[in-house]
Formats: sequence, structure tokens, C-alpha cells
Amino acid sequence: MLFVWPALWAVALFLLVSDPRSSAIRRLSAVAFLGGTGALAAVVDGTFIPGLASEAAIARWEPTLYRVQVIASLASYYGVPYAFLLFAVAFRPAGWPRKLRRWLPAALLLPIALCLLLLPPYTERYPIAFSVVVWWAAPYILFGALHILLHRPRHAPFSPAYWIVCLAVLPPVLFLLTMNYILPSLGWLRMWVYNTWIVGLAIAIFVLGLFTYGFMGTRLLIDRRRLDSTLRAVTSGTAILNHAIKNDAGKIRLFGEKMRRYAEETGQPELAADVETVLGATRHMQEMIARVHRRTDDLALQPAEADLGELVRRTLAAFEPMLAEERIRLLCDLAEGWRCQLDAAQTGEALSNLIANAIEAMRAADRGEGVLQVRLTEGRRELTIEIRDDGPGMDKAQAARALELFYTTKRGGANFGLGLPYAYHVMRKHGGSLQIRSRKGAGTSAFLTFPKRKVQAVKAEGRPMAETERSETRHG
Repeated sequence: MLFVWPALWAVALFLLVSDPRSSAIRRLSAVAFLGGTGALAAVVDGTFIPGLASEAAIARWEPTLYRVQVIASLASYYGVPYAFLLFAVAFRPAGWPRKLRRWLPAALLLPIALCLLLLPPYTERYPIAFSVVVWWAAPYILFGALHILLHRPRHAPFSPAYWIVCLAVLPPVLFLLTMNYILPSLGWLRMWVYNTWIVGLAIAIFVLGLFTYGFMGTRLLIDRRRLDSTLRAVTSGTAILNHAIKNDAGKIRLFGEKMRRYAEETGQPELAADVETVLGATRHMQEMIARVHRRTDDLALQPAEADLGELVRRTLAAFEPMLAEERIRLLCDLAEGWRCQLDAAQTGEALSNLIANAIEAMRAADRGEGVLQVRLTEGRRELTIEIRDDGPGMDKAQAARALELFYTTKRGGANFGLGLPYAYHVMRKHGGSLQIRSRKGAGTSAFLTFPKRKVQAVKAEGRPMAETERSETRHG
């Protein structure tokens, strides 16, 4: 238990610091903290109190340590089931009414308050009345576990991170239910000593999750900070560069045009042609730096009400000639009637970048015919646009760098690697996210997720909630 106590408290602190605004993370942090508090009670009982060497130390410290043991033990026994159920509700809200979620924490405290008031006080052999507490602690934990398992995410990129959470949280909590509540209620006491191994395994899964698919969005949060800081640095640099080049290019253009007029007036066609070449290079240089600056500039959104499905449809319409030329089949499945407050121009440009990338990927595959799938689906808390191609896909290293500025797998042309970072920036400004899911040889999917609350999404009246449109267009 000497390992479990600091390890669980370290996990709790890490989660709390990673995203203190997330209700689910705060409550999972409470689960870890209260689990560690139970381990602290065991360490006080088995290590600290027996380690008091002298009579004076025993007389001075044993009463205080015993009080710490009592408080820590009761906090763990009563707090873990309570915090876990609240975590389950926050992790997968599943349409819980807001009023119910507001009153739920207070209502769930009632059995705990009654147990503290009416049941026998703490003793080392029976810290709680197991035969009574198990009747509410077991339902709390079992309901929370079933609630998490029955409300899985609908979209592929969120599934690995979801299962990492399930593997790191559910087994130790269910094991704790068995060892700390069910078996003691049947007379098998002090079974909590076996919790060490399952907690160690859960912490190993937690650490592994941080470096792979993420844990409760923590890896994504780290990636976001890195991408955001890089984007801010590049934005400042390109703004300075754009300003400097614009001024100098303006001077070159001014004197160049003066020189060209002089060459034309004096009948020097070769000099006029040379000057025109210089002016053309100046215009090209300005255009290149302006393109980089436009894609990295700090976006100022101009939100207005727009139908998200119609926006996707209009964006796709501009690509119909290209789809026909490349013999790409379009599968479109759009949830209808969702009106949102967003910047339609910026969102449409982000969509265009992703669609163009998908078409170029399928062109690179050179298989004769490709399939582009575009879906708009509605979840309980978000609207998600998925753009999926059946191109060559990317390996893990390429997919991990896909959102980095200036990173591109394309060769030749004026490909600066700014399309995906720009789309990421647009989604961040809308309070949403962009995630890329790809596998070598199996194509790539891009997911743009808009939280309904952030974009004030409202379902148009007169349309059933589940209504969607399914269309299939064959080009070529």
C-alpha cells in the first residue's frame, strides 16, 4: 500500500492540473484521490503507528495518526462509490436532464449521511458496517460501470481513448467493489490488501494511454498546446515577414514600373522585358508570403446562423467537376436541420481543404476509381462532420504530424502544409476539434467536431430528430 497511496494521489493531481475545467476529469481525480486516501489509512495502520519507537513518540503521535487513519478510511469507503458514479454521469452524460445533473450530487449524499449518523462508529476491525453499506455502494459502482459501457462513442477516433479509460478505471473499481464491500459483507475481512496489484496494472495502462491514444483528452490537450504555441509563433513571424516584404516589394514595383516606362519610351524592348521579369518575380514573392500569412493569421470569426448540412452540401458542389474528372464516387449522409452560429466562410474553407486533400490522396493511389464519404452526424453533445477517403492512407508517424505547420506528404507544387493546420485553427476558434484517423493502405478519415453548446446548435422545427438524408452520386 506504500506504493498505491502516492501513486494514486499523483494520478489525481496530474488529472486535475491537465484540465481543471472538465467535470469528468475533476470527478475521476476525486476517485483516484479517495482511493489513495484508503491506501493512506492502511499505511498509517500498518507502517506509521507500528513504527513509533519510544513511549514518548507513541503518547504524542499515536492519537493524531489514529484520527488520520479514521478520517482517511471513512473518506475512502464512502467517497469512492459516490465519486465514481458522478464521474460516470459526467463522462457519458447520455441525455441526462440538466436539472437532474444539478441535484444528483446532493441526492447521492443521502445514504452516506444516514450511514454516518445511524451506523456504529469506526473500529479497526469494522471501519464501516459492510452489510449495510454494500446495499448502496454496490449499485453506485455497478450502475456507473454499466452506464459507461452502454454509452460508447459513435465515432472511430474516440474509441481507442474511450477503451483506454475503461481499462484503466473500470477493472480496479470493480475489483475494489468486490474486495472492499462485497466480500467483507460476507465475513471476508481485510481483502483490500489484494488491491495493490490491480491498482498497479491500472496505473500502467494510464501511463501507456498518455503516450498512445490519450487519456480523458490529456494527450490531445498536450498536442493542442504544442500546436497552438507553434501557430502563434508562426503567425507573429509571418506577420512581420509579410509587412517587411510588402514594403520592399512595393518599392521594387514602383521603381520597376518607372524603369519599364523609360525602356518603352526610349525603345529598349530587351530592358523592358527584363524589368517585367523582375516585376513578375516580385508579384510572385508577394503572393507566396501572402498565402502563408493568410493561412497562419490569427482568425477573427464572424459567426452568423447557418445550416451546417447545407454548408457541407454547397462546399461539395464546388468539387463536382473534379470528382467527375477523377472518377470518384461520392457517398453523402447528412443530418438535416441543424442551424448553428458559426463563420460559414472559414468553416467552408476548412472543409474545402479536407475534401481537396482526400481527392488528392485518391488521385495518388491511382486505382482508377475512388470513394469519398462525407457524413454529418448528431451526437448528444456534438455535431460531427466526417470526411473519409479510400486513398493510400498514412502510417502512424505521418498521421501524428498531419496537423503540424508546414508538414506535408505531397511532393512538388506550392504545397506549404498549411491546409490541415488552418482547418485545425478554424475548429479551435469555434470551440471544436479536428482529428485525423489514418492507416496505411486503408485510407484516411478527418473528423470535425462542433460542440452544440459552443455553436448554439438548434434543430429546425418540423423535422424529426433522427431524420437524415442519404445520397449517393457516381461521377465518371
